[in-house]
Amino acid sequence: MSAAALHAHLGSGATTVCRAWTVVRPDGTVLGFTDHDRDLVIEGVVCRADTGMTARALQQTTGLSVDNSEAVGALSDASVTEADLLAGRYDGAEVRAWLVNWANPDERIEQFRGALGEIVRAGGSFRAELRGLSDALNRPQGFAYQSGCSAVLGDSRCRFDTGQPGYFAQRVVETVEDGRSFRFASFAGFDDRWFEYGRFEVLSGLAAGLVGVVRADRQEGAGRRIDLWQSIPAEIATGDSVRIIAGCNKASDTCRTKFSNFMNFRGFPHIPGEDWLTSYPVSGSAKTGGSLVRQSGGPTA
Repeated sequence: MSAAALHAHLGSGATTVCRAWTVVRPDGTVLGFTDHDRDLVIEGVVCRADTGMTARALQQTTGLSVDNSEAVGALSDASVTEADLLAGRYDGAEVRAWLVNWANPDERIEQFRGALGEIVRAGGSFRAELRGLSDALNRPQGFAYQSGCSAVLGDSRCRFDTGQPGYFAQRVVETVEDGRSFRFASFAGFDDRWFEYGRFEVLSGLAAGLVGVVRADRQEGAGRRIDLWQSIPAEIATGDSVRIIAGCNKASDTCRTKFSNFMNFRGFPHIPGEDWLTSYPVSGSAKTGGSLVRQSGGPTA
């Protein structure tokens, strides 16, 4: 890649330039687009010319202001499909935008790097907001002091291995309603409500790679019913494989008894609750000099 050669080309007065984009989705799929009338290859990625992609002028500033732009394109089965947009497969996808000399694609300069923001569909096309790298600096940072755990089960702060036997189940879908309610005729080996608040991962089929969160997990005789908080935004069919991971309600007792992982508990279970903060002395209560806080965080009286 030669930015200097592109600058020299732009200064020649007669230019052959176009724009190109590469998109890396969270699932690892890599796509390329260009507003030129021929395909271009950028860093090994074929940027397709038949996608109808265009972009507005890029707004870039110095300092920590957020760079932004917008990409517009047509929905196409060969590139960006409406089903993939609805399924959220492009949410947060990494985007790089280039100014390229289409006569010599090695002469190019990267003008933008960031991620896809809000995506709007209308009339067979889509409009995607492009957010620069500085957008991450606008996100709140730090931790809140709360009684419940602030880690996510299995992440680097929790450190619990959810792949251990007894903490996940891999099943084949038998009965599904509205993409959010699943019934299994035989599902033994796990206590009632074991998977509540857990992850529901789709491993195969049209919805492969999508994830839901378990709202309710109930035993029904020898079988089981699992309901999600929201429907999986793609079709799930009988025979698709799913993986269900045990759930954690962020309570200290759950961390200790269900996962034996209290050493990595990321909450503050002894913080007084609101009832303790608003309590006042009562003549009939015992004055023993002991702690006013129970193990659960509430007052003793």
